[in-house]
Amino acid sequence: MDNDLIPSSISELFDNMAEAFLLQFGNLVELIVTPGWRQYQIAIILGLVALSFLLTLLTKSRWEAWARARSGWPKWRLRVLVQLMQRMTLVYFVVLAWGVYLVMQQVTWPSRSYIIGVLATLATAWLAIALISRLVRNRTIRRIFRWSMWIYATLVALSLTDDVAEFLDGVAISIGSLHISALGILKAILLIGTLLVLARLGTRAAERGLKSNDDISPSMQVLLAKGIQVAFYGLVFLVGIRTLGFDLTGIALLSGAVGVGIGFGLQKVVSNLISGIIILMDRSIKPGDVISLGDTFGWINALGARYVSVVTRDGREYLIPNEDLITGQVVNWSHSDEFVRLDLTFGTSYGDDPHKVRETAVRTVKSVKRVLSGGKHEPVCHITGFGDSSVDYVLRFWIRDPTAGLTNIRGNVYLALWDAFQAEGISIPFPQREVRLLGQGATDTAVPHLDTD
Repeated sequence: MDNDLIPSSISELFDNMAEAFLLQFGNLVELIVTPGWRQYQIAIILGLVALSFLLTLLTKSRWEAWARARSGWPKWRLRVLVQLMQRMTLVYFVVLAWGVYLVMQQVTWPSRSYIIGVLATLATAWLAIALISRLVRNRTIRRIFRWSMWIYATLVALSLTDDVAEFLDGVAISIGSLHISALGILKAILLIGTLLVLARLGTRAAERGLKSNDDISPSMQVLLAKGIQVAFYGLVFLVGIRTLGFDLTGIALLSGAVGVGIGFGLQKVVSNLISGIIILMDRSIKPGDVISLGDTFGWINALGARYVSVVTRDGREYLIPNEDLITGQVVNWSHSDEFVRLDLTFGTSYGDDPHKVRETAVRTVKSVKRVLSGGKHEPVCHITGFGDSSVDYVLRFWIRDPTAGLTNIRGNVYLALWDAFQAEGISIPFPQREVRLLGQGATDTAVPHLDTD
């Protein structure tokens, strides 16, 4: 290339780009004002826009009725349908514009449909970008992505990409062999954004596939899903760094030095991360298990990289660090199986037949919902001792759904025992005490006192 054609400064590069824009704008104005097929194309485009609005008004209600009848479709398909319904006029214009463009390409000179083809391409790009951008959850990032892609599609359709790319590549800083330009940064942002969306979609697809595989335990499903997620996002990071032009060897040395310093300040975080990996690998707990840790009793909702989410019966969600589950004593009510045995203690009067009491208690507890019976899960009742005021018993029974609550089943069994003992004439005594009042020359008087403690 001739050196005279290479801009010597950013200002000169900007002047060249502005001159190119003005030239393109002048050509566009000339296309509009010069009599001939250009005006006919503009008239055709305006007619297509009007026809698109008219078709939207005439068919909107029918399309909405048809869409409501598609309730059995998958969610992603329904979302796409809703987006298309919201942009019905644009959809009609895309279809009509491409139809007219293809017909005119066959029956007349290609130059007589150039403007229609450009606008058809722009409309198609805008529609596709609007649909694809819905995959980005964050509203701010979604808007940035949408506008960036719209601008890029417009530049491509108007053949201005080379001029803009030359200007952006000239806005750069160079440090040794490192060259960072505005064009490189924009490319990196677009590439990283696209890869992040693909990584999120890939992670979700992998999680759904793992959850549908019954041969993999829940804890291994979580571990594999976390590993896939780390691999995807790590690849995105490396690609982004390479796109910006950084040398990964230097970054590796720097990250190693920084990592040593940060590691001392993040010992707890690292400990929780390692503990989380250990929990997932040894499968000591898994999502859905019922555990007790100190005063916290509930079932595991999710296993995270740093903590475990435990939901209690009152709706509270506790985030317990993974390290506490490794170093502390945890009661897993459903580690090997779902069966849980509960013990209830009560006492009856010495005047009641203990054989009848045991028979009544076992028969009654079997009638309570959620209580298991038969085989090794048969309820039993034993005498545990002779107390000061009552004969003491323990009633043991099994359930298989601890996630449904323990206090409520105990309360139901106690209530059923109360009703059964009342019906059978079995009394539940309470402690009695006798208080004597001693006075001078007075006869000892015994006053009975009931101690209801």
